[in-house]
Amino acid sequence: MIVRPNQHWFLSLFNWRGSVLPNILSRLALNLLVSVSAVILLPYYDSLGLHLTTAPFSLVGIAIAIFLGFRTNTSYARFNEARCLWGSLIVTTRSITRQIKSVLPDKNDARLVSQLLTAFSWSLNHQLRGTNPRPDLERLLPAPFLSEVLNSPLYTNRILLVLGEWLGQKYRSGQISDMIFVDIDKNLGEMAHIQGACERILNTPIPYAYGLILRRTVYFFCAILPFAFVDDLRYLTPLISVFISYTFLSLEYVAEEIEEPFGTEPNDLALNAMCTTIEIDQLEMNDIRPLPSSMQPDPNYRLS
Repeated sequence: MIVRPNQHWFLSLFNWRGSVLPNILSRLALNLLVSVSAVILLPYYDSLGLHLTTAPFSLVGIAIAIFLGFRTNTSYARFNEARCLWGSLIVTTRSITRQIKSVLPDKNDARLVSQLLTAFSWSLNHQLRGTNPRPDLERLLPAPFLSEVLNSPLYTNRILLVLGEWLGQKYRSGQISDMIFVDIDKNLGEMAHIQGACERILNTPIPYAYGLILRRTVYFFCAILPFAFVDDLRYLTPLISVFISYTFLSLEYVAEEIEEPFGTEPNDLALNAMCTTIEIDQLEMNDIRPLPSSMQPDPNYRLS
């Protein structure tokens, strides 16, 4: 995720770090090359009988803008849902620890639950990003549950199951009342819902055919656009063509990037930072010091 300090609006126009421009620069260079070629070939248009007008391009451009807007909105809806889910996870983990500390006098119980909650968040992070969770699980999991979780093929599910079994044991021993059991179990159910919703976003991408036809249309439109402008704009054709192409290509690129919000690209969610927040919260609520430092953006303003 790109996190930049507030800037004057004029200065922000020239930001390079955090912009999509570096990623589409090669495509804009290709469009510039086509535009220059259109200007060079202009004297030969009459002999070849070529007379393109801007009217068809206006209609096609409007259609592309509508479909590109729909694609961008769909991608942002996925990104925003993922953001809200992880925000709910932060709140839910705090609530569970608060409930445990308020009804169980033994501090070891609250600390054990906090370790499991923190391990759950990091395990879910690694599951969504396809990375190895073992180093974090070995660091965070309580010793009695470490082998059980690591021997399971589904680490995140197993941690949630361990939490449920621990809660059931406390309920059967009479340490937790019916009402408290229902409230905590409801929060565990919310964690299961968050996990399932994240898996749905990860495993159900935007239909490939829709993205492909939109990409083909945008690229073809940008490629032939200079030939429609060259009669009227002459030597201004490269400038105007590249600017219009930048608008379409940048929107298409942003939509493609944020449709998978759990990755490690610049505009994806900062899952590591949110897991660190959960870890800090759990340690602080159990009066454990020192606390790890909150993650800060790197020199390129990226927060992972």
